[in-house]
Amino acid sequence: MRRDIPDLAEVRRVTQKKRDAWWTVLLVDPVATPLVRLTAKYTRITPNQLTWGAFLLGLVSAAFFALGDWRWLIAGAVLYHLSFILDCMDGKVARLTGQGSVFGAWLDFVFDRIRVAACAVALMAGQYHRTGDTLYIWLAAAVIGCDALRYINSLETFKVRHTMRKQIKMRLREARRAENERELAFMEDLLRENPEADIEQDLRTVTAEAVQTAPQAQVVDLHQEFRRRFPAYLRVRSFLLRHRVRPHLISGIEFQMGVFMIGPLVDSVLPATIVSGVLLLVFELAIIYKLLLSTRDFTRTIDSFDRETVTETITRAA
Repeated sequence: MRRDIPDLAEVRRVTQKKRDAWWTVLLVDPVATPLVRLTAKYTRITPNQLTWGAFLLGLVSAAFFALGDWRWLIAGAVLYHLSFILDCMDGKVARLTGQGSVFGAWLDFVFDRIRVAACAVALMAGQYHRTGDTLYIWLAAAVIGCDALRYINSLETFKVRHTMRKQIKMRLREARRAENERELAFMEDLLRENPEADIEQDLRTVTAEAVQTAPQAQVVDLHQEFRRRFPAYLRVRSFLLRHRVRPHLISGIEFQMGVFMIGPLVDSVLPATIVSGVLLLVFELAIIYKLLLSTRDFTRTIDSFDRETVTETITRAA
């Protein structure tokens, strides 16, 4: 069977995220995207089948890690990266062919967590039997804990941001109930939709576009304090996003590759795992700090709505 699939440039546009982890952008997408086009065009392979393939390859990688010898470590590292490529392909094929499903997203998430846990236990068990160093037992627990922590932090951060946005929208509707409804836009979304914009023009450009699309739009920036405290970050962010790289440079993806690829390839599992874990925690703490500053912007935004409501009430009374 041969499907009518667009050229590679269009496949990139449809399947690749506007911003992604630098490991994915530089080392996965150049391989995965052409394979996605060939898979969608010439086979009947479904996204869920790719998810299963990535999971099984991950288990084989874990088996190699458990053998402990450096030759098997290299084989395990290569298979782990192939597993990750397949794991990235399932979502791309789903977007390209319209075969995505809620169950597929659940399956992908669960298999990822099992793969990380299995590889962590196998890798550290192999090194324990090889060296007799009990520190590897603790490292297995640390790797699984760090992987769980980043997802818990991501989920809770999303929930807090969603709650803040929801409350702002409710307050704005209340404040404008007596007059025409105003559109509401969040600066973070506007910047995400314009990753190629110049940093010096970011705020003016996206705000102007929002107002042009909806003349009554009110733009709310929940990262105003963070931008003010770290102006250099904006330049770095702008540069990275122009190359599709998200500013969160050490995410779960880079953490996994440090532990399951770089460490085994150079036969230095212990230092690679420790360095990867420390860097992951540093970036997770940065996210938490950014969220803290965002909650302050949220409080100021809510207070401004309240003051505006009081001012309008006094004006009408007068």
